[in-house]
Amino acid sequence: MKRILLLFFLLSLSLPVFAEKIRIWDGTSVAAPDVVMTPFLPDRPVGAKPVPAVIVCPGGSYFWLDTEREGRMVAQWLQEQGFAAFLLEYRTGGWFNYTFHTHFLFSGHHYPEMLEDIQRSIQLVRENATAYGVNPDRVGTMGFSAGGHLVMISAELYDVDYLSPVGVECHVSLRPDFVAPIYPVVTFEDREFVHSRSRRGMLGVDAKKDPVLRDLLSAERHVSGTTPPVFLLNCVDDPVVDYRNSVVLDSALTANKVQHSYVQYKIGGHGFGADPEMFSSETGHWQETFLRWFKTLFADED
Repeated sequence: MKRILLLFFLLSLSLPVFAEKIRIWDGTSVAAPDVVMTPFLPDRPVGAKPVPAVIVCPGGSYFWLDTEREGRMVAQWLQEQGFAAFLLEYRTGGWFNYTFHTHFLFSGHHYPEMLEDIQRSIQLVRENATAYGVNPDRVGTMGFSAGGHLVMISAELYDVDYLSPVGVECHVSLRPDFVAPIYPVVTFEDREFVHSRSRRGMLGVDAKKDPVLRDLLSAERHVSGTTPPVFLLNCVDDPVVDYRNSVVLDSALTANKVQHSYVQYKIGGHGFGADPEMFSSETGHWQETFLRWFKTLFADED
């Protein structure tokens, strides 16, 4: 019996660590108890070097969240690769509003609430880096579809303070060290290929008509020399978000000399996340491609 218990104990030491969900707004004046961040922490021996962190933002047109393919499965894969992954369930307009067209009665959640959520998550990961075993200088974000838009916009607008207006003081940098938008929504302005559902989800029915907000939240328009390194990926045959969203973002990154990699697949569609059953012959390689790219980022510093 003692041998069995010892074996069980030894096996448990090699298992990945699953932490409790964190209600990121607890202790603040923000009434958003459903906004949670779930850590997926790799097993680390005592005294091991801190690991890089990735905050994962699923897609869902800013109306809902795909917390499985683009959430849990992504976070677990990152965890297996030695990252500390944090699955963020940010605020959205609500699937009920989208399905039953009740947004005229119930507004749901809109800008800037989702940007408040991602800034708060970056703050918490950096402030608690030691407890999580995370290197605070290796905190990045990865998002899919509308989540890709969110991580890209937050990487561009990191110096816009969305926290102090809701009563939260922040003393760490909100600039991610790298960002990975995967088949992202990019433009809110170009009528030819805008993903209007995501724009409506983020801005609401009336706010989408606001030209200032449309410009502010068009990611291709706010790339600068301080934009962090970007891993951008999409498919030409994407039936949901026009592939030209990523093309214009790539052009903006190139024009501003931002360190980045643009991976464009011909076949793969949309929404595959980290689900092997959804991969094409091309998209089945995206994860290893990301890992190779990541290893080049800090090679001179490690």
